[in-house]
Amino acid sequence: MLKKRIIPCLDVKNGRTVKGVNFADLKDAGDAIELAKKYCESGADELVFLDISATAEGRKTMVEFVKNVAKEISIPFTVGGGIKTVEAAREVIFAGADKVGVTSAAVKNPKLVTEMADAFGSQAVVFGMDVKKSENFETSGKWEIWIAGGRENTGIDAIEWAKKGEKLGAGEILLNSMDNDGVKNGFDIQLLNAIGSAVSIPIIASGGAGTQEDFKEVFEKTNATAALAASVFHFGEINIPNLKTYLLEEGVHVRKN
Repeated sequence: MLKKRIIPCLDVKNGRTVKGVNFADLKDAGDAIELAKKYCESGADELVFLDISATAEGRKTMVEFVKNVAKEISIPFTVGGGIKTVEAAREVIFAGADKVGVTSAAVKNPKLVTEMADAFGSQAVVFGMDVKKSENFETSGKWEIWIAGGRENTGIDAIEWAKKGEKLGAGEILLNSMDNDGVKNGFDIQLLNAIGSAVSIPIIASGGAGTQEDFKEVFEKTNATAALAASVFHFGEINIPNLKTYLLEEGVHVRKN
């Protein structure tokens, strides 16, 4: 049985880690590289770095930053934010990233996902999805895709978009619930199961982690292969070694520290 992964996410702005609630009210959470080193040492399975201002500001992810991260950690890491071309992805991978994440760019240019998969292999392409319930969710049951760091609603049906991502060649989906983001009331189990039943590629659950029990729930009630969180790790509310010990005691298969 594949072991479940615990993945801290570092939203990076100008080299600093920031975190907000529902994609707003950002607070500084420390130096990104120092945090990455701490997570590597404490038993995180992977890391995700999202350059959250890159897409909005129309610039490429900082390649030098990626090089510096690669020098300091020994676990796999994904980089997303502002990667709009195969060439930009190649720069990031050559700088040391194991995977690239595409979210807004995939909506604007879907064939980019296939081009990246062809160039680097599907395992290196993470299909980012920022998802929010539609205004008439109670009657429609529809989730929609948002882009540009949660600033723009595309109206695209999230389930159909997940299917498209798999067909285009993405190796896994980073599924972020904007409704639950930073709220710490637990992962969106309903959303994860809806997407999980529509695709066969691995899903990283994101948005809503507040307690150790939330991680147990997401692994027991969905087929998510990884759970991603930010503020609960950044601000010391959940300790990764303690979390893994708890999950192992509860019968969840995670890697030991």
